[in-house]
Amino acid sequence: MERRNSMILSRAPVRISMGGGGTDLPSYYEKHGGFLLAAGINKFVHIMLNKRFEDSIRLSYSKTEIVNNVKDIEHRIFRESLKFTDVRKQVEIVSIADVPSNCGLGTSSAFTVALLSALFSYNRDHKTLREIAECACNIEINILKEPIGKQDQYAATYGGFNAYTFNKDGSVVVEPVKISEEAKMEMQSNLFLFYLNKNRSAGDILKHQNKKTKQKNEDVLNRLHKIKDIGYYTKKILEKNKIDEFGDLLHEHWLVKKGLSGKISDPFTDEVYENARKNGAIGGKVIGAGGGGFLMFYCPKEKTRLVSAMKKMGLNVTWFSFEHEGVKNGFYN
Repeated sequence: MERRNSMILSRAPVRISMGGGGTDLPSYYEKHGGFLLAAGINKFVHIMLNKRFEDSIRLSYSKTEIVNNVKDIEHRIFRESLKFTDVRKQVEIVSIADVPSNCGLGTSSAFTVALLSALFSYNRDHKTLREIAECACNIEINILKEPIGKQDQYAATYGGFNAYTFNKDGSVVVEPVKISEEAKMEMQSNLFLFYLNKNRSAGDILKHQNKKTKQKNEDVLNRLHKIKDIGYYTKKILEKNKIDEFGDLLHEHWLVKKGLSGKISDPFTDEVYENARKNGAIGGKVIGAGGGGFLMFYCPKEKTRLVSAMKKMGLNVTWFSFEHEGVKNGFYN
């Protein structure tokens, strides 16, 4: 297979989940079907790939690896992605992210998507967006056995503000949310992200949810059904441009989600949440599975008051905007 000699830059956006999160896990959608809303934001995972002069493979992320054999790579996603695309020598790959890993924004899947996109381009192997998303799902879910769903891979691949339907057979329907540009701009100006200053692994929380779902635990299933219904209703009100109702739905979503696992929140997170509600936020939620990462709040008024209150608790706002594009590549000779 002919490979590129030019340097490849690939990037994929992370996402914020807007309603229905958790119903994208196979343990749920294979029995009940899943549905959620997610929006790409302008925070990215970047991959730089270049042909290496030596035969060895050099990888640079939070640490550096130089190996002569793909099977010796420590980083699991790097290793399996290189094996999957049959890139086994003479390559150098650098990864940089705009946000921390394990922060709840889907960075791991954005990394997988950007990496695969770069590797496919290196091989001159054209893939559709759906193929890239499904390849990323295959590596993370089937090969690496991560207890995750398909939301993050699709959101990183497609970008934009979309509704995702997860059918019982594993297929995914991607549908843009038909929200007006004016309403989307208003919504963006009312959403605030605050980092809790601790990252976390979602694995334990999602393993617990998977286990309880497979055991047909009535409380967990009812909560997931309710979360899915909130996702459907969120899409409905946003497409009618009833933006302020979104804050109330976020609050309802958070109250239901907290009951899925005792690890989703903790006393400090609860304190932050209640303080935000006292200072202008209508509703909010931890982004991702929970346990740390980012808190998102909807605050249509008294925005300065909210930011000041969070700052007093040691939390700084992370400014963002919605990202229309998904994964994309650039080439440099």
